[in-house]
Amino acid sequence: MGAVKFEKAPDIELMLYRVMDRFREEFPHINQFRVICLRSSGSTANAYARIWAMPKAWQVALDINTFYVLEVISEKFDRLPESEKEKTLLHEILHIPKTFSGALLPHVYGKDQRHIEERVDDYFSKKGKAPIEEKEEDFLQE
Repeated sequence: MGAVKFEKAPDIELMLYRVMDRFREEFPHINQFRVICLRSSGSTANAYARIWAMPKAWQVALDINTFYVLEVISEKFDRLPESEKEKTLLHEILHIPKTFSGALLPHVYGKDQRHIEERVDDYFSKKGKAPIEEKEEDFLQE
């Protein structure tokens, strides 16, 4: 197996901006412009996507603010229907703590996991809308 390749994913960033816009009240702590989206290929991971943190030690050493990297794994993510892609992005940003510190929240199980799944599923039913279809220009003007 060859090396994993990474590339910037502006299409995923746009999708993330749209998701964040519709879910703004749930995630006021997330600076969507500090979540960098990448697409990888050649990964053997079982995941559709994953989020990477930048620990505080690196932030201090490099004299930069907090950033997160949201990686979508092309071989799996790109085949999903749009609604599942959006749910996957929501799942990943649920790992970002309210402090937006560079840390990550772990997967939780049992009651907490059901609560998270309900929040993600509620994304469509509560808003009463199909997957996001706003115009790209609406999100690139900020």
